[in-house]
Amino acid sequence: MDFQLTDDQRALRAGMRELLERRFPRTRLRTVIDGDAERDDGSGERGNGGGERGDGDAARGDGGRERGNGGGGLDRGLWRELGEAGLFALRVPESAGGVGLGLPEAVLAFEEAGRALLPGPLVATELAAGLCTTGLCAMGPFESVRAGSLAAGVAQGEAVVTALDGGGAPVEHLASADAVLALGPTVVELIPAEEVARSTEPMRSVDPATPLHRTGPSRTRPERAGPGRSGIAARLRREAALLTAAQQLGSACRTVELAVDHAKRRTQFGRPIGAFQAVQHLCAQMLVRAESARSVVYAAAVTEDPGDIAAAKLLADEAAVHNARDCLQVHGGMGFTWEADVHLHLKRAWVRAGQWQSAAAAEEELAAGLVSTVETCL
Repeated sequence: MDFQLTDDQRALRAGMRELLERRFPRTRLRTVIDGDAERDDGSGERGNGGGERGDGDAARGDGGRERGNGGGGLDRGLWRELGEAGLFALRVPESAGGVGLGLPEAVLAFEEAGRALLPGPLVATELAAGLCTTGLCAMGPFESVRAGSLAAGVAQGEAVVTALDGGGAPVEHLASADAVLALGPTVVELIPAEEVARSTEPMRSVDPATPLHRTGPSRTRPERAGPGRSGIAARLRREAALLTAAQQLGSACRTVELAVDHAKRRTQFGRPIGAFQAVQHLCAQMLVRAESARSVVYAAAVTEDPGDIAAAKLLADEAAVHNARDCLQVHGGMGFTWEADVHLHLKRAWVRAGQWQSAAAAEEELAAGLVSTVETCL
């Protein structure tokens, strides 16, 4: 069996990287981060990266950004270009106007998004695009006309969808969203974002590019799964955890690149710091974490097994967080400064680690699988 990427998969990954380097380079990332930081409670504080902003002007140099009371608005022009490139329709059948690929290809694309620290509810929008085109998602209290336009626009990047997990996790980018994908134990439905916003309140986010809202009671309707919907919520949570793990993998690989590049350029005692064994060990450990996570994430994309996905999320979270910490260590005092990008990877990794499947939940999933295997063998 050949586990190497196909030529088409490599081309997809290269195309996604090229698109993001062109449309969301480091300068655009810093514009988003610096602009949001200056609006943080009107104080201009940057150190703790507050997640919610008051009403303010769009960030410098981005006239296409829309924002509500919660701030942290998204660049709708970039969002539409991502839709035109097929990011949200990768797994939508060709008969429904999509690309017709599978979960492995989606993982490759989201890995590149994580590498670039692309902001926005990418996972929720990708999931909603597939549900809307297949008719497996209830449209909640939307008017029929608005429901039809929303369903048609999600895959094209015309609409932004965030997610509300019944487990009580914060909602990201609620102020910029058109709809919320609400997941109950079995029911899945789309709810207008403005309706969800009435029962939420802003909360500070450690990541300045990921505004968060604290939610109230579950907004999903009473459980009535019906034919074809039983188990769909659990499947969506698994897919969301895997796509989030792919983003973590991309971030972990990027911090390896940042650390190695800095170790080559930074000199101390007349030679690059990468010549010192202690720095070499840090970089080597970072590479091992990233490649270990890559193998498990790619395998989980193929098997779609709950245990494999739990392992992928667990290892990818660990790789993203610990690699960012070690990258900061390689950078030394410079790594703590606002101008360096290292802290952005660390903060985003912290936020993602709590999304969809926490470390404790992943460990419980793996433990349950081991117990089940042992009981089967006895």
